[in-house]
Amino acid sequence: MYLKKSLSAGVASPLNGLGKQDHESKRQRKLREIRQALNSSPIDVAALRRMAISEGGLLTDDIRSQVWPRLLNISTSELPAKPGKELRENNKDYQQVLLDVRRSLRRFPPGMPDEQREVLQEELIDIILYVLKRNPQLHYYQGYHDIVVTFLLVVGQSLATVLVEKLSTHHLRDFMDPTMDNTKHILNYLMPIIERVNPEVHDFLQSAEVGTIFALSWLITWFGHVLSDFRHVVRLYDFFLACHPLMPIYFAAVIVLYREHEVLDCECDMADVHHLLSQIPQDLPYETLISRAGDLFVQFPPSELAREAAQQYNQRTAALTFKDFELASAQQRPDTVLRRRFREPVQKADKSQAVAKQRTKRLMKLAIMGLTVALGAAALAVVKTAFEWAPKLQLFP
Repeated sequence: MYLKKSLSAGVASPLNGLGKQDHESKRQRKLREIRQALNSSPIDVAALRRMAISEGGLLTDDIRSQVWPRLLNISTSELPAKPGKELRENNKDYQQVLLDVRRSLRRFPPGMPDEQREVLQEELIDIILYVLKRNPQLHYYQGYHDIVVTFLLVVGQSLATVLVEKLSTHHLRDFMDPTMDNTKHILNYLMPIIERVNPEVHDFLQSAEVGTIFALSWLITWFGHVLSDFRHVVRLYDFFLACHPLMPIYFAAVIVLYREHEVLDCECDMADVHHLLSQIPQDLPYETLISRAGDLFVQFPPSELAREAAQQYNQRTAALTFKDFELASAQQRPDTVLRRRFREPVQKADKSQAVAKQRTKRLMKLAIMGLTVALGAAALAVVKTAFEWAPKLQLFP
């Protein structure tokens, strides 16, 4: 069961008069081109990929249900049957998945009847457990459900199951290892990209010692956890599914670069900069940023950045024993760690406001530093990207 009415008919700019007519004309032309690619024999996957990347993406959820499987080279002729109750019995991940899904209310459309949402939540649990049971090498992480629910809402349970399984064993596989080593490695691409484009912003971030922890939830949820407008989420999924698996980190970089003036106007302090960057504006110019991310990928491909990414903070391996990092690794929710640190009661009520503020900043700096240092500590020396499996998926025709 899924939403028959399209949740994401495309992200369009408000246009009037002739401008609006021109926009509609372009939309209709793109719809025709997508249908032509789908109806060609064989299906023109390269054209579908271009449509997914270009302005507006795939336009509607109905089109996405036809194109997303093609982008992942998935046959839709044989979809799995609805799983039985035995799927949840003696399942080591069930309780954690259940907790996360119950907390995911905001990922469902506002105004959706409770009964319909509860059915979808049960389907969400089943998809996750099904994929994990069939692929015991994969390990669940908090944030995974934010990706799965997007597919569920767009294409329904059966198709979402096969899409998520393929995605989990390819694009998301590094996040589903037993350790966070590969996730750390991917995060370590962020600063080299920023440095190539804007050394001033890069040097400022380095001086503030903010690291890359602010981008962790962006990366592991494909921004699904941090964007409130579902249209923007699925537009990014069009883009990411049509591109290299490292594209989300390039998109993270362009968000930071787009906020250049905000960053440089901020106090060069870890706590202040982390707070600024961890709050993504909801009114970003998504089409402009998508185009920019694609440009940067071409200018600075992963192969060019691999050595720098592997060497990020490689001398700080002792930080792996840091308690906050151990907790974050287990929970995959660094923001939770930080919130807990600040629930500690104030010991001396008569301290001045200035002293209290300084203490708060120091605590936050220590928490973020512990997490950030550890995330960079075990960076891998060899790039693990989709080039190994891309031919099978026909990602790079």
